[in-house]
Amino acid sequence: MMVDAAAPAPKANMGQPVPRYDARAKVTGSALYASDVGLPDVAYAYLVSSTIAKGRIASFDLKAALALPGVLDILTHETIGDAIKPVKFFTEGGPASNTVVPLASAEIAYGGQTIAMVLANSYEVARDAAHRVIVTYEIASPSSTFDSKGAVDQELASQNKKHEDPKVGDFATAYAAAPVTVDVAYSTPTQHHNPIELFATQCSWNGSQLTVHEPSQNVYGIKNGLAAQLGIDASQVRVISPYIGGAFGSKGGLTQRTAIVAIAARKLGRPVKLVATRDQGFTIATYRAETKHRIKLGADRNGKLQALSHDGFEVTSRHDPYAVAGTDASTRMYACPNIASNVTIVRADRSTPGFMRAPAETPYFFALESAMDELAVALKMDPVELRRINDTQHEPIKGLPYTSRTLMPCFDQAAEAFGWSKRTPQPGSMRDGDWLIGYGCATSAYPTQMAAATARVSLFPDGTARVETASHEIGNGIYTVVAQTAAERLGLPYEKISVLLGDTILPPAPVAGGSISTASVCSVVAQACDAIRAKLSDGPTPVTDLVAALKDRGMGSLQEYAEWTPHGAPKGAVQMLYRGAAQPTGGAKLADRIQFAFGAQFVEVRVHARTREIRVPRIVGAFASGHIMNTRTAHSQYMGGMIWGIGSALHEQTEIDTNAARYLNTNLADYLVPVNADVIDVQVIMVPEEDSAINPLGIKGIGEIGIVGTSAAVANAVFHATGQRVRDLPLRIDTLVAGA
Repeated sequence: MMVDAAAPAPKANMGQPVPRYDARAKVTGSALYASDVGLPDVAYAYLVSSTIAKGRIASFDLKAALALPGVLDILTHETIGDAIKPVKFFTEGGPASNTVVPLASAEIAYGGQTIAMVLANSYEVARDAAHRVIVTYEIASPSSTFDSKGAVDQELASQNKKHEDPKVGDFATAYAAAPVTVDVAYSTPTQHHNPIELFATQCSWNGSQLTVHEPSQNVYGIKNGLAAQLGIDASQVRVISPYIGGAFGSKGGLTQRTAIVAIAARKLGRPVKLVATRDQGFTIATYRAETKHRIKLGADRNGKLQALSHDGFEVTSRHDPYAVAGTDASTRMYACPNIASNVTIVRADRSTPGFMRAPAETPYFFALESAMDELAVALKMDPVELRRINDTQHEPIKGLPYTSRTLMPCFDQAAEAFGWSKRTPQPGSMRDGDWLIGYGCATSAYPTQMAAATARVSLFPDGTARVETASHEIGNGIYTVVAQTAAERLGLPYEKISVLLGDTILPPAPVAGGSISTASVCSVVAQACDAIRAKLSDGPTPVTDLVAALKDRGMGSLQEYAEWTPHGAPKGAVQMLYRGAAQPTGGAKLADRIQFAFGAQFVEVRVHARTREIRVPRIVGAFASGHIMNTRTAHSQYMGGMIWGIGSALHEQTEIDTNAARYLNTNLADYLVPVNADVIDVQVIMVPEEDSAINPLGIKGIGEIGIVGTSAAVANAVFHATGQRVRDLPLRIDTLVAGA
């Protein structure tokens, strides 16, 4: 694999590419993940999962499992009863990613539901015993997906009072009058996160105090939610998660497993360790829901949009109204006077889907940006120029101004680096021997959101400083950028800063999701550092050497706690943060403005003329995301997103047995992801952008924008190479062969 991997030299408004704060700990193995923590006299847990998707448990036969030497206990709904209290779903302000109360009854709501947990003195014995548990079911016929018998369609606005379907003008009239129109349907499949670190939980009690080691994107959410489930005070729970080995949204909410492990540890009087298997991870946590889309675009003959509608359809569970709901973004990307949209959720007998990197924008922009390419073809217009003609500095629904929108500079820089000018417009007109060559592009965008955050910063007379905040290192480099922020604001060397994260004994920080961590946490760290500087300054004259000032005053150390809330944050946001309910704001949610980061994706594909094998030899992405704290970590974030976008376009799909409503490829042998041979040349361009309105540091989130638009750019390039328009992901050989 050849990638643009060198840390680029910083440009204007871009921070230094200092090495990762946690690099040595990770490469030497001293960084402890949840399952690495060694607890004394630990017992091991293994889950038993439902083999049906709908029905109820008629009986358990546990004799053979309990007879194994070393088995300590088996927890079922018959043994723990109502020990676990229900908590709210996260869209209703609660912590739960799935509101089916674990081990609460004999009812089965979805395939892979946890129905028992075996406890033993060793992992091997627990696993063996779990496979000896015999379950007799009363089976009902499940609904698995769209158009399944028994699946129920509901307009999202009827299920979620906060949801609005963006609309403006008179779409129907404008579309009917438009000289050039497209009316197309698209679909995206179920996809699963598959983080390398499995879903692990370790629980231990010290009297009434519970300590939990669990990889979490929201330790305060787990702390408060778990306390509510167990009926204890939140002050009795400590959650520790200093490092997370991948999450992408799957470790953001309270899952089925934590309360069961805590109950087991209390019952046994010793610590309990659970590491769920890879296949159990497909239902123990969330996933990207499958979606369908219908896009209608109407334009004049010069390419100016006159009408746009986007209808989305999404599968969710019976018990939770989770929705991807990406029309907030897709309807606001381009200038258009007449817009309509609607989102429908489809209730089926499935586990609840949830956030997965750029959860709304990844599927919704595949549809929008594919349709924009189809409109460009109908107009015989260059796809870049179509987007330029419809660029806007005000979103079209309410006319609100973007705080900054550097979309076309992203297209210009990416197009130049990619060599877009060499593209010939006729599909199938570019060839290299047996390989058909196609060029495709797409817009990338992600809402700039933030949430309340708190931090504590301490300055010491030996010239060191310490930052404490319960933020989360999920691979995004938050240790690094927090240390950089403190070093810059305090005037200290980067190496003199220590950072403590991922522990509920620290001041709370928001969930590590929605690309909000760097903007939120660095803002509050800067605020705390500035308070230290102000205390050591003499009147209006700022002090230059804080350590010298500290010594001159005879102070052993100086500590400042700070709270920061973003523009548009709800009243009491910090208090809600302490209760585990972070309330991100921004994007299209504000009353007076709109906040987004933007980018442009350019892809070259090669399709073999006879076999229809698809290759992506190179991809170029240019992104404008405000102030970049660290170009090294940012480069990695962008590049990882783009590579995942290739996987989303060509490889990833969770296969479903539609009769049984169960997943088939619950492993990394059959669930396809890109490997080195699939990723040849990845180029990241960071376009300088200043945006002083979004927060004091001018930071926009970057963790998720890298994947947005990639799948559409790939599909558009495949059309350019072959003349075949594939509207259903993933794009694979069999699809092209069937359509040839």
